[in-house]
Amino acid sequence: MATKKVTVTIPEDLLEEIRADAAERGLSAYVAEALRAKLARNRLRELVDWLQEEYGPLTDEERAAARAKLEEINAEHARLRAEHGSGSGEAA
Repeated sequence: MATKKVTVTIPEDLLEEIRADAAERGLSAYVAEALRAKLARNRLRELVDWLQEEYGPLTDEERAAARAKLEEINAEHARLRAEHGSGSGEAA
């Protein structure tokens, strides 16, 4: 994949935290991953907004069902991480 070097300004305290968290992946990989995640959240927000325009807001029951499903998925991810270890730094 082609890359391009850019210059950004980041508060020192944030940079220290990022460097500590990035570890072996490196700062560039960490920042690229964070930016991809931000773009994905933006796209998801656009989809949610569109769905609400088309079909209306979620009911309390639909929200509760979605939260329950997310808790189930998170519990399964936690189980898998515990079973297989989570030292890779990759998202499950």
